[in-house]
Amino acid sequence: MTVRGHAGNESGMTSTGSLRSNGVFLRHVRLEPGLETDRYPFTLPVVVHLAASGGLGLETPVTFFVGENGTGKSTLVEAIAVAAGFNPEGGSRSFRFATRATESSLGDHLILRWERKPRTGFFLRAESYYNVASEIERLDQDPYSPPLLPAYGGTSPHERSHGESFLDLVTHRFAPGGLYLLDEPEAALSVRGCMALLARLADLAAQGSQILVATHSPILLALPGARIIEIDEDGTAEAVDYDQALPVRLTRDFLTAPEKYLRHLLDEDEPS
Repeated sequence: MTVRGHAGNESGMTSTGSLRSNGVFLRHVRLEPGLETDRYPFTLPVVVHLAASGGLGLETPVTFFVGENGTGKSTLVEAIAVAAGFNPEGGSRSFRFATRATESSLGDHLILRWERKPRTGFFLRAESYYNVASEIERLDQDPYSPPLLPAYGGTSPHERSHGESFLDLVTHRFAPGGLYLLDEPEAALSVRGCMALLARLADLAAQGSQILVATHSPILLALPGARIIEIDEDGTAEAVDYDQALPVRLTRDFLTAPEKYLRHLLDEDEPS
């Protein structure tokens, strides 16, 4: 996939430290050649372009994927996670549970080029983290295994709010020098929670981690030094500046003049 345009985040924010160039483990992703691509998920626009362009390069420690629903950004992140050896429903490479298979087959047909392998990692899939939390509890009850909950903040994720459990995960389980893939982590977070996550991701990147995130959050996209890849509805991928990213433009425009959007979204003539 040829990514055109800017290579970094031009949010105007001042970074507390540059992202380490050696925090890149996964260098390139491409589709296995010779596939029949007339069925899902190979008909997704982003996958069509991935096949046609020869793949996607990952040059920075933090890469964000943005785009409208249905463009395939979450499917792409999930497939990269599966190809890298992570459990499709989320977790580390040692998690091998399954509740209901909803992942696409794309991960079975991706070829990853590594700079070197990370020493740790995790796949956070927001929609199935409840299942991951149940597996954490089950593993922690195994009398023949070391305690697991301390690595997640000491409390079962089921005993915390959804947002608190996400922040516990990235604070206590995510360590320096890891590969972390996150699919829409803002789903459970407040605005303040998104800010806390942004700060934690910046710390991890500065400590030699690589992070790939599918997101709609304009707050997360403000992470200095990150690369933002916007996937259009036709599958074309383009690296964009912070101010040009779709979630930032739409949110900023709405907050500046919500009445302009409400006139189109609501039928003002409808009786109350």
